[in-house]
Parts: sequence; structure tokens; C-alpha cells
Amino acid sequence: MTSTETHANEPGTHTNGAATQVDATVSSRVYELTTVFERGLQENLGVGASLGIRLESAGDGYTRYYLDPNPATINAMFTVHGGVIATLMDTAMGSAVFTKLGDGVAYTTLELKVNFIRSVTLDGSRLTCEANAIHVGRRTATAEGRILDGNGKLIAHGSTTILVLAPEK
Repeated sequence: MTSTETHANEPGTHTNGAATQVDATVSSRVYELTTVFERGLQENLGVGASLGIRLESAGDGYTRYYLDPNPATINAMFTVHGGVIATLMDTAMGSAVFTKLGDGVAYTTLELKVNFIRSVTLDGSRLTCEANAIHVGRRTATAEGRILDGNGKLIAHGSTTILVLAPEK
């Protein structure tokens, strides 16, 4: 992760105890997310290693990932495969929800909806996906994401429903 976004709920922006506890949880989850992602890159595991998806920043209910399209990401028509675009979005939206979950709480995607707006060629343009958690409840969560190319053109947008998996007691 190369930078950290500043959002309203980041550490140091609250003065009451409950908000400080939430901030500590967000900081812990962002640290955990970053650590797991970097470990995957070091050990050549996951979408970061296989497709080149990278975490750029994360905060309270927010993440930004990027992908520099490469030969491993294209389809038979020499455009970036829709599944790769969906994977970038799924990764960013799930991670945005993850930053809002308590310690030891996991998640899995229940539903993924992606609207493809335009195709992407191997022209050197970086794809950036920004995602925001919309609702995080005890059992389910939702998030939205948008992928833009290097010129700021919308490539895809979508949403997800996530199953929140509390640790077994």
C-alpha cells in the first residue's frame, strides 16, 4: 500500500471513547488487509500476484486498488477480460467492507453485479477501482465500486452483497 486515505473516521478525528474504539478497529483492519495483501505478493499468491491487482489505499469503509493491464489479463479479442475487471471490483468492494468489520470477523461475496461500460485495451492505461461500503450489518453488508481508466473514463461500476461471517463461539 503506497498511501493512506484520510477519511472522517480515521484515528485522531474523534474525542469520545466509542468513536476511538471504532477508529482502532478500522486501523487494525486496514493494517491486517495491507499485511495479508503484501504477504500474498511476497509468496506469489492471490490476485495481486496472478493478475497484478494492487492495493493503493484503504480507510474507514473505503479502498482503492489498481491494475495495470498486462498480457495475463486479456481475452481472445485482446481486451481486458470482463472477469478480471469483475475481480478488481470484487476485491475492492470486499476490502472496503472488511475495513468496517470487527476483529476476527470474515466475509464472503454473496452477490456481485458489474455494469461494463467500455472495453479496455493494452494501451498502458492504469485501471483504478474505488469502492465504498454502503451498509455493514451483523449478517450482511453492501458496497459499491467504480473503475476508471487513466483518463478518468468510466470503465465499469457495480455493487455487491456480502455475507458477514462472525467467529464461532
